[in-house]
Parts: sequence; C-alpha cells; structure tokens
Amino acid sequence: MVSTGDTAPNFTATYRGSEHETFKLDEHLGDGPTVLAFFPGAFTPPCSNEMVALQERLDELQDAGATLFGISADSSFSLGAFADEYDLEFDLVSDMGGEAIPEYDLSIDIPDLGLYGVANRAVIVLDEDRTVTYRWVAEDPTNEPDYDELIEAVEAV
Repeated sequence: MVSTGDTAPNFTATYRGSEHETFKLDEHLGDGPTVLAFFPGAFTPPCSNEMVALQERLDELQDAGATLFGISADSSFSLGAFADEYDLEFDLVSDMGGEAIPEYDLSIDIPDLGLYGVANRAVIVLDEDRTVTYRWVAEDPTNEPDYDELIEAVEAV
C-alpha cells in the first residue's frame, strides 16, 4: 500500500480523450504538488459529483501551485466525453491498461454495477519528488473526500 512518506509509483497511461496521448506521471511532476484523484467510473453520480466539486476547487488548487489529474479505468474516449459533459478543465487519465490502480493498491470490484478492477475513490498528493504528502482513500466508494482538507494538504506542500 502506498502511504504518506512513500515514493509514489510511476506509471504510464493515456489521456486527452480522442487524441489518446501517452501520460507518464514523472513527466507531469512540476514546480508544485500533483493531485491524483482516483475514481471508479465516469458518468456515475458520485464520480460526477466529485469531479464537478474538484472543478469548483480548481482555482484554489492552482493558486496553491497544484496540478490535478482525475484517474479511472474508463477508456480515454469515455473520459473525454465525461470531461466535455461536465466542462472539466483538468486532465482525466485512463488507466484501462491497469498499471496505476493496482500499483496504488486501489483496485476494487463493484459487482452490483458490473465493475471489476476499477479504482476506489482516493486522493493522493505528491510533491515534486513523487513523495506522497497526503493520502485519503474512501471506506465506501460513494464517499467524497473532504475538499477543505485536500486544499490544506496541497497548500502545505
């Protein structure tokens, strides 16, 4: 399990919708914190609520120097449509290949929805060296993080 103080696993995935670009975590670490918001699936009500809430907090996150990425097992195309539907101004990363979700020990099954090996809802903040400075994982994937606590964690990096 990836815990606070650990070096977060690097991973490769895809992003940017139909452009289907390669995403490598280490290429996106910058001058400030990186926020990885893992979520079970696009277009489900709790995930839509969370991504919209993060969009509403985007200015605060960016003012603190953070870069935000949403990550799920959905296809890059689905995530592109999801971002368009909700006017999300941050990138959504597709871990359809299943590299990041298991590396971060966030894989769950939601049989009632027919979802297997998807990401549990989690928010992880990394510093410039890929060190985990904050980690929140939902006990129930319908729960959302404490957004004020997240902003404080980002500002503390």
